[in-house]
Amino acid sequence: MLDEVQTIVVGAGVVGLAIARALAGSGREVVVLEEADAIGTGISSRNSEVIHAGIYYPKDSLKARYCVAGKQALYEYCRTRNIEHNRIGKLIVATEDAEVSALDGIKRRAEANGVTDLRFVDGTELRDMEPNIRVSAALFSPSTGLVDSHALMLSLQGEAEAAGAMVAFSSPVVGGRVEDGRFIVSCGGDADMDVASRELVIAAGLGAQGAARKIAGIPPESIPPLYYAKGNYFVISGKSPFNHLIYPVPVPGGLGTHSTLDLGGQTKFGPDVEWIDEPDYEVNPSRAETFYEAIRRYWPDLPDGALQPGYVGIRPKLAGPDAGKYEQDFVIQAAASHGHPGLVCLYGIESPGLTSSLAIAGRVAEILDRRQ
Repeated sequence: MLDEVQTIVVGAGVVGLAIARALAGSGREVVVLEEADAIGTGISSRNSEVIHAGIYYPKDSLKARYCVAGKQALYEYCRTRNIEHNRIGKLIVATEDAEVSALDGIKRRAEANGVTDLRFVDGTELRDMEPNIRVSAALFSPSTGLVDSHALMLSLQGEAEAAGAMVAFSSPVVGGRVEDGRFIVSCGGDADMDVASRELVIAAGLGAQGAARKIAGIPPESIPPLYYAKGNYFVISGKSPFNHLIYPVPVPGGLGTHSTLDLGGQTKFGPDVEWIDEPDYEVNPSRAETFYEAIRRYWPDLPDGALQPGYVGIRPKLAGPDAGKYEQDFVIQAAASHGHPGLVCLYGIESPGLTSSLAIAGRVAEILDRRQ
């Protein structure tokens, strides 16, 4: 027997859950298919948990638009649901005089994106804010913050389920087809069933391209390539030396080896950028040497032996190491890209995907509403 629902969402990370919540809240019957046995076990649980301001991305890019809108929506969502968060602010630092001009460019780009609260911090104020760092200049972003990503996902899941959605765990997509305007999705694992729907949203993070390739009828040429950018994190114990997030001037592929705090006060450094061929979640201890070098550019008093392996995140890049980070945008494909009304495919949803999740969910709902 073929089960049939109105909408299938593939992926129960923060973006997939936000989409399920938005679609179920509009009255749709929604099933979320998740290959793991819990929510958010991939990208959503292996990041810095930062609420980004929307500073770095090209004007009018999806990253810029959804990060700025998503930041505002996310702060309001957390405030009204009592989800732990902290608008802690961050300093973007030039560690040498040659980088100071880059801060000017970052500020101009932020303003083009509608982020108008960045300001330069002079030496006296900077010493008061962060007495342990030594840098040439700094920009302060007061709207950058932190969020408890797991609590956020639990809230999104709860609200989606309260609106009638169902999350099916241990249900990997193993096949499927487009047939007579419907999407027939075959699930393996515990589910081992076929589910039909009029709408299909692929929001599977690192697994998005793989899931799309399993659905016969999605044009292969519409599916972008996938590159894995591993990000190692290292941590230090004890009281944090910093009061804010500390970000150096960005580097190709990422935002540099920055310092963040979790909501419990632990300091962590990363992620770096290590290009790999297959997902690998073991911290590479050989990267510690480059971490010491990078961190000491703004915190020269980092003691030898202080860094301990933390965890690993993997970014789903749509271009490889020869492409700059900010040339790569989110990809949210509707019928114009693949020819199937009712199908939305999300690719390359890396940072600032967490910050952008509610705004991305709103966009997916708009796309599907237009076909009704």
